[in-house]
Amino acid sequence: MGNNIRITKQFSFETGHALYGYDGKCKNVHGHSYKLSVTVIGKPIADKSNVKYGMVIDFGDLKKIVKEEVVDVFDHATVFNKNTPHVELAKELQERDHNVLLVDYQPTSEMMVLDFASKIAKRLPEHIKLHSLKLQETDSSFAEWYAYDNI
Repeated sequence: MGNNIRITKQFSFETGHALYGYDGKCKNVHGHSYKLSVTVIGKPIADKSNVKYGMVIDFGDLKKIVKEEVVDVFDHATVFNKNTPHVELAKELQERDHNVLLVDYQPTSEMMVLDFASKIAKRLPEHIKLHSLKLQETDSSFAEWYAYDNI
């Protein structure tokens, strides 16, 4: 039963967003230097003939998944909720060759971390589970997702 190990890899990316309908400064387009910590849990590979012997998952393999699903998509993009009038602004920016991402949720840290969790979990090998994500928006503000809270 035992021998589960948690492995964490950290990523950073620059993303702009605007929160439509919000009652503060964040309704304006602005950006953050996001930091994402991805923690997976599993047992180290016990097969001595496996090149990944002793690893839960190769950090490089985890990096590839998170880069493809999150970092490469969100880095230097501006994220808008496609179900709001911001879509007009988004179209204008796209026409001017800006990297615009339209999502079907309000692009808060909370909703982004939910989106990231579902995308990353789908790509993990069978013997590895997503344990938690931490998305840091500023030095003092972050949102966390834990598998334990979502059983």
